[in-house]
Amino acid sequence: MSGKFRVGILGTGAISQVVHLPTLTQMRGVEVACVTDHDTAKARTLAQRFGVPETHTTDEALLSDAGLDAVIVASPSHMHEEHAVAALREGKHVLVEKPLALTAQGARRVIGEAERGDRVVMVALNNRYRPDARALRPFIRGGELGDVFHVRVGSLNRKVRTARPTWRHSPETAGGGALMDLGVQTLDLALWMLGYPAVERVVAHAHRSPGMEVEDGATALLGCEGGGAVSLDVTWSLFEPNDRQYLEALGTSGSGSLSPLAVFKEVEQGVLDVTPPVPPGRTNLYTSSYRQMLADFVQTANGDRAYEPPSEQVALMEVIATAYDSIREGAELPR
Repeated sequence: MSGKFRVGILGTGAISQVVHLPTLTQMRGVEVACVTDHDTAKARTLAQRFGVPETHTTDEALLSDAGLDAVIVASPSHMHEEHAVAALREGKHVLVEKPLALTAQGARRVIGEAERGDRVVMVALNNRYRPDARALRPFIRGGELGDVFHVRVGSLNRKVRTARPTWRHSPETAGGGALMDLGVQTLDLALWMLGYPAVERVVAHAHRSPGMEVEDGATALLGCEGGGAVSLDVTWSLFEPNDRQYLEALGTSGSGSLSPLAVFKEVEQGVLDVTPPVPPGRTNLYTSSYRQMLADFVQTANGDRAYEPPSEQVALMEVIATAYDSIREGAELPR
């Protein structure tokens, strides 16, 4: 044993190639000990590229590897729950790509398994670790903007034509379309900004292009306890050169938005720009947020940071389920 925190990565898709492998293999005190993927040739190629010493040929072999301290679950969404539970039962700490599970019941199951085994389970909600988001949240939570009555949030991905559908385009493997794929992390950011208020009612609409099994665009309006509202827009079909993500918070005495980060407050003289400085990073917001999130996961698993179970994910998946029910029934529904 090297004395390092030893991690196995289950799934070598885009997120592992872009973030998990390059970040964790460069992190001090961490060793990526093994990877696995159903495409064993790809797994071996990536292991060689990033200097990972071992490639397991099955998911079960990695999950039961006694030499691992933690597992990164980056498999297709419908496998997150089972892979997380299996890893936790083997005594591993677990970081799960979003969503934690496809249902609220599944999220409860994963969290319960972590509690029974005294293990850490975290969800890869990297938007919470963006420096601009962390700079804006204290204004909202601290009352600097007054009573925040509306948060508008969106994730609009540019249209990309694929030669053939992937697991993301099947309701059985993805749990839905753009609403599940983009809505989980985007809605989580809005609710996290507000301190996760109880959602009392939901109305949602979706668009599904011809030939698709899942929606490629959706919009939802959430009515929250206390009278606030959250509006959500997501799509895979933005006809622009780049993806676009945004958040706007409207309060009774100020407003805040990102990206870019901007905060304004009402004062006697009018409106004052109180946008806090955010030091420019050497990497983009996406990469820097993942780097910080992975560092927090390692520190939490090592006992160097307080652990907070991701119980909010149960409420989040209940809201997502209600949104899909609203789409099917064409009506506003209580949550």
